[in-house]
Amino acid sequence: MKTKKLQRDKVNIITLGCSKNLVDSEVLSGQLRANDIDVVHEQEKWDHNIVVVNTCGFIDKAKEESVNTILEQVEMKRRGRLEKVYVTGCLSERYRSQLATEIPEVDAWFGTMELPLMLQQFNADYQKELIGERLLATPPHYAYLKISEGCNRTCAFCAIPLMRGAHVSRPIEELVAEARRLVSRGVKEIMLIAQELTYYGLDLYKSRELPKLLHALADIEGLEWIRLHYAYPSKFPLEIIDVMRERSNICNYLDMPLQHASDGMLKAMKRQITRGEMEELIAEIRKRNPDIALRTTLIAGFPGETEDDVEELKDFLIRMRFDRVGIFTYSHEEGTSGYDLEDTLSQEEKEARAQDIMSVQQDISYEKNLEKVGRTMKVLIDKKEAGRYLGRTEFDSVEVDNEVIVQADKPLKIGSFYNVVINKAYDYDLEATAL
Repeated sequence: MKTKKLQRDKVNIITLGCSKNLVDSEVLSGQLRANDIDVVHEQEKWDHNIVVVNTCGFIDKAKEESVNTILEQVEMKRRGRLEKVYVTGCLSERYRSQLATEIPEVDAWFGTMELPLMLQQFNADYQKELIGERLLATPPHYAYLKISEGCNRTCAFCAIPLMRGAHVSRPIEELVAEARRLVSRGVKEIMLIAQELTYYGLDLYKSRELPKLLHALADIEGLEWIRLHYAYPSKFPLEIIDVMRERSNICNYLDMPLQHASDGMLKAMKRQITRGEMEELIAEIRKRNPDIALRTTLIAGFPGETEDDVEELKDFLIRMRFDRVGIFTYSHEEGTSGYDLEDTLSQEEKEARAQDIMSVQQDISYEKNLEKVGRTMKVLIDKKEAGRYLGRTEFDSVEVDNEVIVQADKPLKIGSFYNVVINKAYDYDLEATAL
């Protein structure tokens, strides 16, 4: 005879990978909560009986981390500390059948677009009226806003279209309504994310409508910062920069991954742009908005990359003087066109090239930070650690960019803005005193 279960289900969601995954986890949390199911995000306290692992499948390191996390949770289930382990996200979308064979202890696997199906495991209904309702996993003063899903680009190194499908924009009205709800809950900074921001609106409105969306979001009272992430350089709509200059609550910040600078590599990567065109674009962006901070992301070690290509990339960084740079080592991904090329470089060589490239940017970053010493800047305080406040200027995004270490004579409120005087510069951080 079955005994009646007395413990109420509690779900712990573990999110791996990018901010787009984080938003998916927040949406799942909102749906579970609406169905009267207790849910937490990456809780250290062990009082849950169900785990959902939201995986990343972007590159080898991310896949390894996802698999290890699944195995850790399966071990907890084996020990009797968990009743159910569910897996969702990009890794599950891409390798579901293989993983289900290798890790049979997982109770169910779900793809990136199967939220209603996952909810059935909890005897929960997907509630369409809750579109845009999320339980934030970020601090309450900032949030990500996913404006589209998927990607139509065919970059040789990228497996995202295999896991996320084709580009699908969300309607402007829906995004504005979600942003209003976030602001009403205390959010002051919204970061727009998508696999490709500049493609926004082409499917829904038959034209690129990111400028129109930006104007609509900038009209929201109480929304103090709007930040743009992941803009593709080819056929970049410069109207975006005009809107940024016109609207005071759109940060002078653009995250535009370029991936490389040598024409040979750009062609091999299927980036649909040349170095000369990128330099012209950057010059025009800075002409229209001299105050803008440009962030880019690069890849080291793509098949066929030579030492000359690396030197050209370093020269490009010296000439362009980006404010922020991130770099990945190339990961040979099945299903991409790059996978047909021979991946001859060792991981050690890729890492060495990445460090060589970043050493150039490190000097540039320090020089740019030195230019800020003595300036008064507006800073958003994110947290307090070891007695020091850590904040960001409008030129810095969460986790990936610089922080400002703020000293203050009186307590500062987390999630509030303050004017500070920059008094010291480091390679990637600043020190300041609150006014």
